[in-house]
Amino acid sequence: MMNQRRFTKNLLTANDVRSVRFVYAERLLNKNILRSVQGKVMSSKMNLNAKKATEIKLFSFSTPAMRAFHMTWLAFFVCFFAWFACAPLMPVIKGEFNLTKDQIANINIAAVAITILIRLIVGPLCDKYGPRKTYTALLILGSIPVFGVAAANTYESFLFFRLLIGAIGASFVITQYHTSVMFAPNVVGTANAAAAGWGNAGGGATQAIMPLILGAIVMFGVEQAMGWRIALLVPGVMMLIVGVLYWKFTQDCPQGDFKELRANGVEVGSGKKGGVAILMQAARNYRVWILFVSYAACFGIEIFIHNVAAMYYVDHFNMGLKEAGLTAGIFGLLALFARALGGIISDKVAVSKGLDGRTKILFILILCEGLFLMLFSQMNVISLAIISMTVFALFTHMACGATYALVPFIDRNALGGVAGIIGAGGNVGAVAAGFLLKGLLDVQTCLMILGGLVTVAAFSVILIRFSVEHKAKEQQLFEQAILERNSVA
Repeated sequence: MMNQRRFTKNLLTANDVRSVRFVYAERLLNKNILRSVQGKVMSSKMNLNAKKATEIKLFSFSTPAMRAFHMTWLAFFVCFFAWFACAPLMPVIKGEFNLTKDQIANINIAAVAITILIRLIVGPLCDKYGPRKTYTALLILGSIPVFGVAAANTYESFLFFRLLIGAIGASFVITQYHTSVMFAPNVVGTANAAAAGWGNAGGGATQAIMPLILGAIVMFGVEQAMGWRIALLVPGVMMLIVGVLYWKFTQDCPQGDFKELRANGVEVGSGKKGGVAILMQAARNYRVWILFVSYAACFGIEIFIHNVAAMYYVDHFNMGLKEAGLTAGIFGLLALFARALGGIISDKVAVSKGLDGRTKILFILILCEGLFLMLFSQMNVISLAIISMTVFALFTHMACGATYALVPFIDRNALGGVAGIIGAGGNVGAVAAGFLLKGLLDVQTCLMILGGLVTVAAFSVILIRFSVEHKAKEQQLFEQAILERNSVA
């Protein structure tokens, strides 16, 4: 009897063990299958029902649109910081390489020249491959010449790397493209302007921060000749970090990534069009070329000022390097709100005046920019110069914001080409201003002439006209976005 109980007990124990093993194996298998399925779902960002954002939730990072918004302005900020990191250090670099005024003018032209070509290229690349891949590649590859300029030991090598650094200025086009595909017509002007404005502030930040970084390095006993080189490593590292973050946290459009969507039969971006076809479609629209001129008159002047402002205050007002950098930084830092303000005003006016209202606002802003630039050029008292520069800067940044508040409405089927050509216009303006300075070799006279040219350019904007059908279509999309926003609220 006792043996039978032992046998039964052992039998039950064995059965229990087998049962536990089976259950464990089954759970493990189910867990692995679930993990596999979850991994597949998590790797897919596709949501065919997703629509463009109809509002900007500034403190949110949970939606694709807001992740794109925050990552685009951060990426553009870092690129702008790196693009003009050399400018506030030029008084030091000038002394080390014994640069002439003509050589400095060449460096300023080189800094913005290649951006024209790259901006034309990256717009169609966004249409073809998506902004996520394009921006990540630009950030990582663009860091190489930033590191290279720190290693330059001659005027020629410095000029070469300064030329290559200009490629990262194309980041602006990707920024505007990405926010344009993520946000609906009722807020796209504000989204474009805010992202670009906060990014543009990198130009002001670098004017103020780079001299401070150099000063901190020198305080540790490093020679100034080596200190500026170490300081220039900082923006290169920043670009690498943000490049990784951009890849990790963004997607191409509200529905997902272009490649995945196309694989599932969804047409996005340019579809099957090549880059040349996209550019040609955009180039046939006369409005694109008017905005090309207007952007040359506002953003072109902006980046020209970034290049010359610090040295202008040093040479014309006998300011120290740190003081000149902080003063010049005012111009760029105003973009934190001024560019967004231009987009907000454009969006608000569009509610009652439509696309025609957007063009009138742009005309007024560029006209005021030109008038105050001429005023700034005539100031010989430092306090008055700073005040007039501040007002001039406000109108300049607002005009930039108002320009790209119009861009999404020019041709939706060739958005990358439109954004690329107009963006290139900004750099054409900067290059032209650089050549004007090279011919005059006097910044004050150059600024006066540029102010007059900007004033004239403003009048080209009033030539923009939209057909009745085009305005009706855009108004319908605008009202639809308002209804969607209200229904969500």
